[in-house]
Amino acid sequence: MSDTGDIEQLLRADLRRGEGSETLARRFAEHAAESGAAEVAFATVDTPVGTTSVAATARGVVSVGLPNHPLDDFVERLASEISPRVVEAPGRLDQARRELDEYFSGERKSFDLALDWAFVPGGFYRKVLEATSKLGYGEVMTYGEVARSAGNPRAHRAAGTALGANPLPIVVPCHRIVKAGGGDPGNYGGGRELKQWLLNLESAR
Repeated sequence: MSDTGDIEQLLRADLRRGEGSETLARRFAEHAAESGAAEVAFATVDTPVGTTSVAATARGVVSVGLPNHPLDDFVERLASEISPRVVEAPGRLDQARRELDEYFSGERKSFDLALDWAFVPGGFYRKVLEATSKLGYGEVMTYGEVARSAGNPRAHRAAGTALGANPLPIVVPCHRIVKAGGGDPGNYGGGRELKQWLLNLESAR
């Protein structure tokens, strides 16, 4: 399928088969995502800690929304900062949803997903998140250590800011960056309790 006319033809065929409105809406979203009429696809994933959202462009996964981030806010940011052509299309995100399911069930230790870094500024912030993305399952690093890995060992506060703005949590595992000295793992975009839950899942602490 290559344009809106093709999508309309498919939907008319679905209508002739007696498909309901919810099915038609879902099919429209899937057809739009597959044809390129939509530039961003999103879906939700049920996890043991709540509903997580995930979105992708043609380049790869662009955002993961943790359970404490409302879906409306997640979609609004995609529409305002990436493209207004956003649709809910779970089929487009089958691989990402499956890998997140496997991670939360303890079956997956690394992700095999292409990433779109569109939400990440360049420079030091990008270096911090790239260094974080290389940290293995069950491993931890302090804020000072990740700042050093990103090329500026004194910038641990800036590293914390970069991690707090991470648009790809779980996949880029910012929960593995902890405070020095043990005990308090530090802040997390999804909340401290979720951070500790993830560390416990990985038996990192």
